[in-house]
Amino acid sequence: MNSAMRNAASGEHWLDRIGIPKHLAFGFLGLLLFMIGDGVEAGYLTPFITSMHLPLSSAALMFTMYGVTVCISSWLSGALSDIFGPKRVMWVGLAIWAFFEVIFLVFGAAKGNYEVMLIAYTLRGFGYPLFAFGFLVWIAAATPSSRLGSAVGWFWFAFAGGLPTLGSLFASITIPLIGQMATFWCSLGLVVTGGLITLIGTRDHRGLQRAEGASENPLKVAFGSISIMWQEPRVAMGGIVRMINTSSEYAFLVIMPGFFTQVIGFSLTEWLQLLSVMFISNTICSLLAGIGADRYGYRRVIGFLGGIGSAISVPLFFYMPQFFKDNFAVAAVFGIFYGLTLGSFTPMSALMPLLTPRRKAAALSILGLGAGASTWFGPGIVSIFEGSVGIKGVIWIFSGLYVVSAILTRFLVMAPESERKAAEVESQSGAVLAH
Repeated sequence: MNSAMRNAASGEHWLDRIGIPKHLAFGFLGLLLFMIGDGVEAGYLTPFITSMHLPLSSAALMFTMYGVTVCISSWLSGALSDIFGPKRVMWVGLAIWAFFEVIFLVFGAAKGNYEVMLIAYTLRGFGYPLFAFGFLVWIAAATPSSRLGSAVGWFWFAFAGGLPTLGSLFASITIPLIGQMATFWCSLGLVVTGGLITLIGTRDHRGLQRAEGASENPLKVAFGSISIMWQEPRVAMGGIVRMINTSSEYAFLVIMPGFFTQVIGFSLTEWLQLLSVMFISNTICSLLAGIGADRYGYRRVIGFLGGIGSAISVPLFFYMPQFFKDNFAVAAVFGIFYGLTLGSFTPMSALMPLLTPRRKAAALSILGLGAGASTWFGPGIVSIFEGSVGIKGVIWIFSGLYVVSAILTRFLVMAPESERKAAEVESQSGAVLAH
């Protein structure tokens, strides 16, 4: 019996076969649209701020403050999802994003008021992690462990597909046509549309379920998302690896627009297109890395392709375009390589719950904390070191950090309970195929 006949006989839906839980399908679609909207301004916010005759440090400060609230919200997303259920948390995240984006645009950007922009953008940072990482908790609760790697691969495919991949591509098309302010408003429409598709279209009951005991002792649940860091040191290490993962990405959003437009000679549109190409590769690799990790092992993919690969790709992305100035194809090749290596960290989302399977949401809170920390850690490194060591020095700092991440990955060993379950699933799958 061939694979197609076996799948048909089992009644398995084609979405489940490719790793997308059928009952969460609308959630993945909505997440993609939400993150496209969230990523629209990522590639041109720095030029927008500097066009107001403000220094680069003002843009770095805005990204850093935004990153702090993203970090806090990313950590809280797991604990709040345990206490209230992930779907309720996602509704709050959508409302926060939309409200403060309106403040940012009406009273900040439209009037050229940097202080209002800074406050509103900072507070908006509480929004997307509650929505996105709330959905990640939902996925972890509703997906069998044998397919969790593939499911989180699709999560990061949708996440990175929007921020900044298709978001930047969208901006590169709309800015020449309707201008930067109208493009900001389009981003709001995309976020609201995507959020409603996910929250109205996805009806899986586990989205409203609280964790066992959460309603009786919510403070214990919230504290558990902190205490797990010293009770399970491997989880803390995983959070550090995740923080390093995308730290360079957020730093590049600060320093690379000026580098490519002023040093390399690209236009703003070309830079936005390069950003899109770079993260298209990241999006594809995020999916493939999740699927590959189910087959070849999480730590191999994360440590070698992610950690060591990024340590090599970061300096290449900086140096090679300087040897071939104003050559988009060369920049794109090394941008694609950089995006591929970043995407190879994707299996962290599947590995973290397996480090402590009885405390999945708490482990995912630390994963979210690491993801959120990268949004201020990267720009923070720029703010601290760019003035003394220049962009070149910053590049080598990030390269060294990726080597550290590869070393830490070696200590991320699955809990015995998770290994036993994985072995049982593999044994049962082999028996079914043999039958």
